[in-house]
Amino acid sequence: MIPALTPGRTALLLMDLQPSLLHELPEPDRLLRNAQRAQRAALAAGIREIHVRVAFTDDDHAAVPAHNKVFAPLAETGGLAAAERDNDVHPSLREGRGSADVHTVTKTRVGAFSTTSLDAFLREQGIDTLVLAGVITSGVVLSTVREAADRDYRLFVLADACDDPDPRLHRTLMESVLPTQADVLGVAAFEDAARRAAAR
Repeated sequence: MIPALTPGRTALLLMDLQPSLLHELPEPDRLLRNAQRAQRAALAAGIREIHVRVAFTDDDHAAVPAHNKVFAPLAETGGLAAAERDNDVHPSLREGRGSADVHTVTKTRVGAFSTTSLDAFLREQGIDTLVLAGVITSGVVLSTVREAADRDYRLFVLADACDDPDPRLHRTLMESVLPTQADVLGVAAFEDAARRAAAR
């Protein structure tokens, strides 16, 4: 069972859930439904919702060094351009926000902390607990868990609200790698914890 959550000190991070990346997954609709469930649970409990997306301006593309194996090919082709709608947060998650105050950060590297002001924002808000969901498991999820753990955040990863183009790699990370630094649980467990937090 997930330990008790304190809504004012907890944030749900929905990471890289944008159409341009979701199409790489075997079951994007299932993943989005689970992310929406987590979103609704967070909203009902007063847990802060934060979106992370990866996107580049022309200047960002120009700043990518040629030796960067992940982003240099994208820079050459102008991929993940910030102005393109497919590189924004998925519409179904924007609609699910309602009137809630949602913070969005845009990054130009893999992890959610890299190239963003996310850590400063979390510290200013008094947030020390992160619930992570998004794609790709071997990309933003893994990188963010590693860095957040080094920054001493309390971490939970929603296994069924994350995915990877390689299902075996996703399972290995969830079962063997990520549990060394985060508690891995399902969306249903998070919903239960959020309900208990709201009732306190």
